[in-house]
Amino acid sequence: MDVSPGGLPADQVQAANPPPLPQLWVGYLLGFATIVAEFVDALLHPPEVVINEIPIPNLYLFLLMFVGGVYWLVCVYRYHVVMQHVPGWKHPTSPARAVGFHFIPIYNLYWVFKWPQEIARFVNWRFRGPVMKPQMVGLMIFAAFVMRFLFDPGLGLILLFLAASYVSGSLRRALALPPMPTLSAPPSTQ
Repeated sequence: MDVSPGGLPADQVQAANPPPLPQLWVGYLLGFATIVAEFVDALLHPPEVVINEIPIPNLYLFLLMFVGGVYWLVCVYRYHVVMQHVPGWKHPTSPARAVGFHFIPIYNLYWVFKWPQEIARFVNWRFRGPVMKPQMVGLMIFAAFVMRFLFDPGLGLILLFLAASYVSGSLRRALALPPMPTLSAPPSTQ
């Protein structure tokens, strides 16, 4: 049996100190910085009437949009790392798969609904009732991606992190509950 320095089994110490949830303020900051960069870009380079050309953002705007998207994927990864370390819960999705499925065309439209559903299943299991609504998170993420890629990258990024705030809040409350008993074989009757 692996024992920690404090005398507790190592799995109980790990349960007492789960990995931290992602820092969402960074995502909000990147979203607001992207909006500011959009305004600066519009002031410095007014739109010209161009047909058949896709406007290419300046480097600073592109970098903010890219870093914001990467940080979103870091947050998704982090949620699944936290889920992997919950005692008594077998999370079906590895952190790498959770991020990787965002890059598969067409399937990613399904995936933005699927991974929040698995987290909601855990939250609802811990609360023993329907507390987290996975469809709402999936719709928020889908709407944020539509906003980000078709209309306004900064506002879309902020909407992504609003959805992440809902996930974080639900997870934080669920993890604050006392641990559930580990599922094991039923006791034998003698």
